[in-house]
Amino acid sequence: MYSLISNYTWTINKISDLKKLKKNKMNKQVNIAIQILPFTNDIHPYIIIDKAIEVIINSGVKYMVCPFETVMEGNYEELMKIVEKIHEICYQYGAEEIICNLKIQSHKTNQVTINDKMVKYQ
Repeated sequence: MYSLISNYTWTINKISDLKKLKKNKMNKQVNIAIQILPFTNDIHPYIIIDKAIEVIINSGVKYMVCPFETVMEGNYEELMKIVEKIHEICYQYGAEEIICNLKIQSHKTNQVTINDKMVKYQ
């Protein structure tokens, strides 16, 4: 019986800790790399990809367009809203289907920046 109570308490504490971690983590600056692969029969995919990049440009977040993906820098929740808007725009401009690959870099205590990874190459 003691072990059930102990496990129950441990589970409650872990859930509480996870909620705190999620709250703290989501308020930090992260990098999200997004690759959009739109499928369409009528429009060249680059036209749709250009519209997706316009969403990022117009969002005001720091970004870097690369040959295979675009990297964004900002608050996690803000960037995920941009990802959602990109999906909407892709469908609006003719995509029938989308494959969206995301890479997310976060850090337990520090802000994550594009510049940290790129400065030595510039």
